[in-house]
Amino acid sequence: MITLQQSYEKFLEMAIERGPRSKKEVMAILKKKKEEFKKLDEKKKKYFDEELLNNPFPDSRILAGDPKTALKRVLVGIDVTVGDVLLANELTRNGKKIDAVISHHPEGRGLVDLTRVMEVQEHLAVLDGVPVNIAEKMLMARMGDIDRSLHAANHYAVPQAAELLGMPFACFHTMADNQCWWFLKKHIEKKKPETVGDIVDALMEIPEYQKAAKLGNKPEVFVGSENSKVGKISYSGITGGTTGPKEVYEKMAMAGVGTIVAMHIPEEHKKLVEKHQMNVVVASHMASDSLGVNILLDEMEKKGVEILACGGYIRVSRAKRK
Repeated sequence: MITLQQSYEKFLEMAIERGPRSKKEVMAILKKKKEEFKKLDEKKKKYFDEELLNNPFPDSRILAGDPKTALKRVLVGIDVTVGDVLLANELTRNGKKIDAVISHHPEGRGLVDLTRVMEVQEHLAVLDGVPVNIAEKMLMARMGDIDRSLHAANHYAVPQAAELLGMPFACFHTMADNQCWWFLKKHIEKKKPETVGDIVDALMEIPEYQKAAKLGNKPEVFVGSENSKVGKISYSGITGGTTGPKEVYEKMAMAGVGTIVAMHIPEEHKKLVEKHQMNVVVASHMASDSLGVNILLDEMEKKGVEILACGGYIRVSRAKRK
C-alpha cells in the first residue's frame, strides 16, 4: 500500500537523483530558497509558495484532494482534462473505483510555475559547452516570454473539477521528464552511436517508442539524415519545462554539439538548427513523456497499485524486471 503523498515523496527523491543537476546543487538551491523565505516580512510570506522550500520541481505537485489517500487504482494521462476527471468518476460509479487522477503535463499551480523549472536549462546549456553567462541571459528572456503567455491562461479548471468531485489529483511533469532524460542519455550513450540513424535505432529498442511507432508516431530525423555523423549529443530537449531560447543553437554549434535529441521542436527552432549545421532527432513526444511517467509509476505498481491509461499515456511496466 502507498499513499499519494508517499508517491510524491518517492518521485521527488528520484527526480533529484536523476536530473541534470547534482544532488548537492539541488540542495544548495533549496537552502537558498529557505533563506530567502526567512527574510520576507509576514505580508509577503502570506503569498509565498511554500512548496518551493522542499520541491525544486514545482510543476510537479498534488493539486487536489487528501494527500494521505491510499492508492489501489489510479487513472493516468499525459494530458488530463475535465473530461478525464469525469471519466474517473464514471469508472468509480461503475464499480471500478479510481483513487486518484494523475497528469503528466501540469495544471493549476503546477502550470503557473512552469518557468520555475526552466532554470535547469542553464545547467543543460553549460553541459553542452555554452558559457554560463550567455546561457543565463538567454534563458531569462525566454522565461519572461513564457511567464507572460501563461499569465492570461485558465490554469484552474481541471483541479477545480477534481475538487468538486472529491477526486485526488496530481501532476508530475519535470519529475517524470528527469527520468526520461536519465534513461535516454544512459541508453543512447551505451550504444556509442556514430550516425543519426544509430540514435533512431537505439530509441526503437525501447517499448514506448515501439508502441508509438505502431500508432504512426515513431522517432523521426527532423534535421539531417540517418547517415549524418552524430558528433557531440545534446539531450537538452528532454527536460527543462518547455522549449528553451532559440538563440542558444548558435552557441551550441560553436561549442561542438552535432546532434540534438529532443521530444519536440518548434519550426522556427528547426530552421535555426539547420542554419547551424546540426542534426535533430525528435523522439515521439507522447512516447518520451510516457517513458518518464512509467519509470515513476513503476514505484506505485510495486506497491500494488493498478494503473489505468488515458489521455495519450502509453503504459509500459518495468516493475517486475530486474
